[in-house]
Amino acid sequence: MNHDPAERLRSLLGRDTVERKAAGIPYVTPDSAEGIAVACRVAAEEGWTVRVEGSGTWLPPDADADFALSTRALNRTVDISPADLMATVQAGTSLESLRRHAAELGMWLPLDPPGRPDRTIGSIVATGTAGALRAGLGPIRDHVLGCAVVAGDGRRLTSGGRVMKNVAGYDLTKLHVGAFGGFGIITDLHLRLRALPGADVTLTATSDRDSLTFTARALGEAGLRASALELLSPAVAARADWTLAARLLGTESAVAATVDEIQRAGNVTWQELPPEESAPFWGSVNRAWLGGAVTLRLGALADSMDDTIDLLAGLLDEQLVAAGAATGGVRWSGSADPDQLLALRHQAAEREIPVTLERAPWMIRQRVGHFGAYREGVGNLVRRLRETFDPRSCLRVALEEARDG
Repeated sequence: MNHDPAERLRSLLGRDTVERKAAGIPYVTPDSAEGIAVACRVAAEEGWTVRVEGSGTWLPPDADADFALSTRALNRTVDISPADLMATVQAGTSLESLRRHAAELGMWLPLDPPGRPDRTIGSIVATGTAGALRAGLGPIRDHVLGCAVVAGDGRRLTSGGRVMKNVAGYDLTKLHVGAFGGFGIITDLHLRLRALPGADVTLTATSDRDSLTFTARALGEAGLRASALELLSPAVAARADWTLAARLLGTESAVAATVDEIQRAGNVTWQELPPEESAPFWGSVNRAWLGGAVTLRLGALADSMDDTIDLLAGLLDEQLVAAGAATGGVRWSGSADPDQLLALRHQAAEREIPVTLERAPWMIRQRVGHFGAYREGVGNLVRRLRETFDPRSCLRVALEEARDG
C-alpha cells in the first residue's frame, strides 16, 4: 500500500489540486466530477479512507481519514432555465450564489437551511437540513429533480432528470438526499425553482410557550397556512420570551388577506416586521444553530411538539430550540456528550420519534451515528446499499450507532 496519498494524487490531479496543511492530512480539491472520481478510484485501489467536505461551514471537517476531498471547487451554476423553472448546479455552489443568479431571472430556490448562507448546495442536499420553509414549501427532497454522484470506488452515477416529466422508473435521487454522503459524493444537482413571490411578509408574536402553541393550533384549525410557522425559543429568536414566527409568501392580495386572518386568530398580539427586518430575522434564526457544537432534529408530529420540547429540556436543555408549529419537527442545538444523546434517542424511540444527528464533532458522530440504531430489517438494507455504492468502505461517514465489539 502506498502510504503517501499526497504525491500519488498530485501526479494524477496536478500539484495545485492537493495541499498538505500544517499537521494535517492531504486536502484535495478537484475542479471536476472526473477529478473527484479519480481520487475515489485511487482511494479504493490503495485502501485509503476519504473525508468528504463542502465548504466546511456545517459539519465539522474533523473525521479521521487518509485524505480530505472537497467539492468547493465545483462551484458553477451550470444552467438556469426560466422556461422549465429549474437549475443545474455543481455541488460546491453556495446557496447564496444560486439565489443571486436565480433572482436576476425572477426565480428562487425556496430553501432556508440552518447555518450560514454560504453553505454549499451539496451540503444542504446531502444532510437534508431544511429550515422553516419546509412547512409550506416542502422538504429538501421536493426540490431535487436529479443528481450526479461519484460512488466510493470512483464510479460516476446519475439519477433522476432535468424536469419532473422526464423522471421514469425507480429514482435513486432521494437515496442521496439526507444520506450524509453515505452512498456517494454528490457532484451535480438538478433543482426545481419557483417564481419569486410578489410579497414576503413576516409576523411575530411573543409570549409564554403555552399561549403560542395554543395560537398555532388555532391557526391550524382555522385552515390558515403559512409558508413557515415556527415556534422559537428566546435564544433562537433573540428575544426575551418564546416567539411564534409566521412567514407568508405569495401574491400581494393573498398575503394581505392571510395577514388579516392570522392577526385575528389566537390570543396573542402579532407584529408585522418591516420589510428590511424580515430577511435579517430569518437569517439570524438560521445562524443560531451554530451556537451549539451539536445539532439534532427530532421527527415529532405537531401535536407532540410540547412533549418533545419538554423531553429535550429534561435530558439536555431548551436554550436553542425551534419547532414546526404547523407540520411538526423540532431542532435543537447545544452541548451534549454521546451518553446523553443515546439516552435521548432511546426515550424518543419509545415515543416513536426519530432523532437525526445533524451536526456534531466526529467523535460524537462516530459513536452515536446520524440515524442511530435502525428498525428491524432496515440496518441490513442500508449496509447492503453501502456495500454497493462504497464496496471498499472508503467514505468516512457514520450513519448508524457504533456497535460494541
